[in-house]
Amino acid sequence: MSYSIAIIGLGYVGLPLAVEFAKKYKVVGFDISENRINALKNANDSTLEVEESNLKEVLSDNENGLILTTNPDHIKDCNIYIVTVPTPVDKNNKPDFTPLLKSSKVVGSVLRQNDIVIYESTVYPGATEEVCVPVLEEESKLTFNKGFFCGYSPERINPGDKTRTVTKITKVTSGSTPEIGKTVDALYKSIIEAGTHLAPSIKVAEAAKVIENAQRDINIAFVNELAKIFNLLNIDTHDVLEAAATKWNFLHYKPGLVGGHCIGVDPFYLAQKALEVGYHPEIILAGRRLNDSMGEFVATEVLKLAVKNNIEINTAKVLMLGITFKENCPDIRNTKAIDVYRALNDFNMNVDVYDPRASFEEVKAEYGIELIKSINKTYNIIVHCVSHSDFETLNFSEIRSKNSVFYDVKGTLDVNVIDKRL
Repeated sequence: MSYSIAIIGLGYVGLPLAVEFAKKYKVVGFDISENRINALKNANDSTLEVEESNLKEVLSDNENGLILTTNPDHIKDCNIYIVTVPTPVDKNNKPDFTPLLKSSKVVGSVLRQNDIVIYESTVYPGATEEVCVPVLEEESKLTFNKGFFCGYSPERINPGDKTRTVTKITKVTSGSTPEIGKTVDALYKSIIEAGTHLAPSIKVAEAAKVIENAQRDINIAFVNELAKIFNLLNIDTHDVLEAAATKWNFLHYKPGLVGGHCIGVDPFYLAQKALEVGYHPEIILAGRRLNDSMGEFVATEVLKLAVKNNIEINTAKVLMLGITFKENCPDIRNTKAIDVYRALNDFNMNVDVYDPRASFEEVKAEYGIELIKSINKTYNIIVHCVSHSDFETLNFSEIRSKNSVFYDVKGTLDVNVIDKRL
């Protein structure tokens, strides 16, 4: 079978995948954002996941290469469709399948006999066949597993990680029939250096992905709870974790803010499915509640530290370092740093936010915050929320007022520089 591949959604997940496949196959990259497509045509990736040189290479490849488009007509000659759109939750933390349904509708409109549709978006077990397949059938007028087939291969992209890139992470694969499973596995194996793992069914692959993030969420919730306890006992949590980590089987997680479009969201998908089948997931939801409480906890600790050091809250100048959801990444989706910002504002603090990685326009549009472009004054309170490498070169003594406090949420700065850490 000669593969012609369409990648639906060119964000953090879709673009790196499209570039790697385009080195061996003809690939059409589809996205609904004209701004995104135009930027990529100029080899400008705002997510910083793909190097300009790599993008230029596949865009200029006449044999295989990558074609970029917002026009669904341009993907109709493909025979492999890989959907990489986000799967968010709504304001009630219920799964929002809107991007997935719209993408399935687009793909369904161009499906032909024997085409394969592979989903990479994180969902609960059963979602591909229960939610997406009916849309594909309705739009294509083809029958599942007779007219067309499906696969599921969960994304494992770690935004901002330049070491564990897409080809260096083991890929879980699956298919709607045993034969299609082998086809999907072979397709990914052709570009994934780290190898693949063929799961026995789509549901198994879906479940494997969603528990990866749920497990991490729960582990971080545990150490966040420890941080709350040890704070009351006046013990440094990081010192405790460092000591405990000397045991060979201790899992060395650290406390912090848990946001983003994966760990802070995906556990709700599994929880929703559990509720649908009559089980109330206690640990999963408890972990989510605890992690979602950390922004307010951090702000309260900052307030206590400031009061203890006789800083006048109403007139204090506050600097928050970082607004993205993780270090060395421009992504602000579902960032929990915003919870810290809002809680500090609720305490009537005057907060400046500095983040050289984030888009000024996106932060303004999403959160109504005007980022400062440089630090040109001193502050009474500094809160280190995101450990961008950019902050390592800051001279903190120059930006701290004479009477000031420095709180390190991430626990990555020199303990001699800060006053307290989470």
